[in-house]
Amino acid sequence: MKLYVGNLPYQASEADLENWFSQAGVTVDSVALIRDRFSGEPRGFGFVEIHNHDAAVAALATCNGKTFMGRTVVVNEARPMTPLGRSGGERRGSGGGSRKGGRRTPRW
Repeated sequence: MKLYVGNLPYQASEADLENWFSQAGVTVDSVALIRDRFSGEPRGFGFVEIHNHDAAVAALATCNGKTFMGRTVVVNEARPMTPLGRSGGERRGSGGGSRKGGRRTPRW
């Protein structure tokens, strides 16, 4: 099971997060902290994978809302990624849509 871990301190490392979970009695299979694509700076959240379902459920119950390096951490089951792109109603162009009659009349 993949878990989302949010509200992480920016100075936290993967090893810090793995140790924190192990102190809670949970063995994690992998840890990935998400970093900014351009600067490489941490973004304050990451993902933890736990292949044992019972251990993952225990991690949710044990770690969510607990303090990690001075911050209250959020631990949830990770949601699948949604594809990036345009939403249904958008279209390219000026963004103004079609207005019949040209200019808008003032509202005063």
